[in-house]
Amino acid sequence: MTEDEVRRNAFSMPIHNPAFPPGPYRFIDREFLVITYRTDPEALKKIIPAPLRYVEPIVKFEFINMPDSTGFGHYCESGQVIPVTLDGVAGGYVHSMYLNDHPPIAGGRELWGFPKKLGNPELRVHTDTLVGTLDYSDFRIATGTMGYKHRTLDADTIRKSLETPSFLLKIIPHVDGTPRICELVQYSLADIVIKGAWSGPGALDLHPHALAPVAALPVLEVLSAVHILSDLTLPLGTVAYDYLAK
Repeated sequence: MTEDEVRRNAFSMPIHNPAFPPGPYRFIDREFLVITYRTDPEALKKIIPAPLRYVEPIVKFEFINMPDSTGFGHYCESGQVIPVTLDGVAGGYVHSMYLNDHPPIAGGRELWGFPKKLGNPELRVHTDTLVGTLDYSDFRIATGTMGYKHRTLDADTIRKSLETPSFLLKIIPHVDGTPRICELVQYSLADIVIKGAWSGPGALDLHPHALAPVAALPVLEVLSAVHILSDLTLPLGTVAYDYLAK
């Protein structure tokens, strides 16, 4: 293999058998349970990286089931998103993500900088309740519940909320352990089709864990619970801020 062939094929590792295919990535019947809650503002301010700016003491805890996704197959994901602004642009800072499938863990971290770790999330309907759970190292760290399809929500409003930009802190180390890449990445979901959206009474229970500290942003008050069924595309991102630029 020549040097030019290495450069041309250097998309992901291992170079002869990448863990995931090139994007963009289409998701069919992607299902969300999003529980929005009020938390400790001082705890939030300690974890939001500048130049992102704090907005309000709000966190969105998401449980997501993805039964049909390009290159990634069927997997579930769960994590926390924090409302922020960057240069006046409102969006969400993705603070934590736990999922149960290696290709999207590798692809998410390498391409965009998603803060993905291996966990065991699940989203399912149990009789009259939509139930989201997240286990880490065989320990339940999050349980979200919502009354199943109590009220229908406006599809256009939900679509616009999903189109809001998201921000990620991407860190790739050099061989000596110092940062080779350290930047804020911005992306927005595209080609969104809302197949249904509902609200209902919601609850969220978080438990402390040394390696999965979702409870470090404590639940003070649940503000809303939303259930969404959609098709959408996850495009590649752009660099919004480079911490290493001179």
